[in-house]
Amino acid sequence: MQKPAFPTHASAWIDELRAVASLSVPISATNLAQMAMATTDVLMMGRLGADTLAAGTLGVNLYVVFMIFGIGLINAASPFMATSLGRDAGDVRDVRRTVQQGCWAAVCVAVPSWIILWWTEPILRLMGQDAALSKLAGTYVRALEWSMLPFFAYLVLRAFVSALQRPMIALVIGLGGVLLNVLGNWCFMLGRCGFPGIGIAGSGLSTALSDVFMFGALALVIWRDKEFSRFKLADRFWLPDWERFRAFWRLGLPMAATTTFEVTIFNAAVFLMGLISTAALAAHSIAIQIAALAFMVPLGIGQAATVRVGLAYGARDRDGVGRAGWTALGVALGFALLTSATMIVAPHALIGLFLDTADPANAAIVQLAVSFLALAALFQIADGTQGVGAGMLRGLHDGRVPMLIALLGYWGIGLPLGAALAFWTRLGGVGIWIGLAVGLAVVATLMIVRWSMRERLGLVNLAPTMRPSGQ
Repeated sequence: MQKPAFPTHASAWIDELRAVASLSVPISATNLAQMAMATTDVLMMGRLGADTLAAGTLGVNLYVVFMIFGIGLINAASPFMATSLGRDAGDVRDVRRTVQQGCWAAVCVAVPSWIILWWTEPILRLMGQDAALSKLAGTYVRALEWSMLPFFAYLVLRAFVSALQRPMIALVIGLGGVLLNVLGNWCFMLGRCGFPGIGIAGSGLSTALSDVFMFGALALVIWRDKEFSRFKLADRFWLPDWERFRAFWRLGLPMAATTTFEVTIFNAAVFLMGLISTAALAAHSIAIQIAALAFMVPLGIGQAATVRVGLAYGARDRDGVGRAGWTALGVALGFALLTSATMIVAPHALIGLFLDTADPANAAIVQLAVSFLALAALFQIADGTQGVGAGMLRGLHDGRVPMLIALLGYWGIGLPLGAALAFWTRLGGVGIWIGLAVGLAVVATLMIVRWSMRERLGLVNLAPTMRPSGQ
């Protein structure tokens, strides 16, 4: 593999656009595939009845808190590997140790999460949830939680192949995991194809087996592929590299906190909607699902930006850093404008994917969902900007300041404003969405201000040169 080139001639921007597109398209598609796996579980749970669906939703909401934190932490592998490869494409040892310490970090997150999630039922009951639903949710999570470690390990390997700019492999395997999950739900949860149905626990088992498959398949490809196998990722895996392990956590913890702050504000919005009305909660669930689906693409572009910025950062190419970041942001804004227009022009068509808009019984939900989608359309640009801005800054190993920005924007401004507008005025659910939009706008603005400062001051010259202490 040759060292990535960051040319300075006029066509460099076109070359960068192609590089960002070639990375972001398969990465975004992989994100959509992961979301499709969760959506499949929810849709198929509905076949077992409303109680099963409600219990599954309770279990997933608790599980996701731990999962999102782990995802944010594991994502630290990407900027480390990109910087190493940008500095020296032949530095296989540095990349190998990042992969290994990323897997160590995955174990450190998964094990305590397993212990806590094993007690899902009493935790939910302490939160005031229905006893029968809590018991069912606990059964589900006790099967689902074993998916966590193989999924985290899959993310580490996905970051590895993406850093080498071959993300299509992870996409193909991810799509295979989605299909396997559908089959597993059909067999284990519903008891088809000669298998005994074990209900909601079968859905958790299916997800766990799918994630084991995804990790195993990607590990097998890496072992057999000549470009990947030269890194010898399993070589002396048990030897610690404490310097790299500590550095991984120093960058990964703020990244995990940033992601957690963003996701939990939307979880909090769900509880606030429930205090307003059932119709508001249902409409919010539809609108937020559509917005989350649309966000998977800017998220993928942000992950591609981390790789491209990290490669230039490692190479100490100041122009390359700026070009990679601004190109990714431009692509994300273009996509955000497209999704915004769709939400404004065809809200009923989007809502109709979730319920019958012609049924008079759904009229109140549809009316609220249309209002929420109009606000979602407005914050698409802010959501895409903050997602890609965070990815750009991660490429520069900048995690602490984005974390503080997320804390201020989401929990210091967005949530309090939304709650105040919802309950101190007559805006109701619309007020909550206004608060979400304002919070996202604040975070997006401050992320880009931070990026502009880093680029203008030329801090690319401070790219780390740390070498691992192990083999």
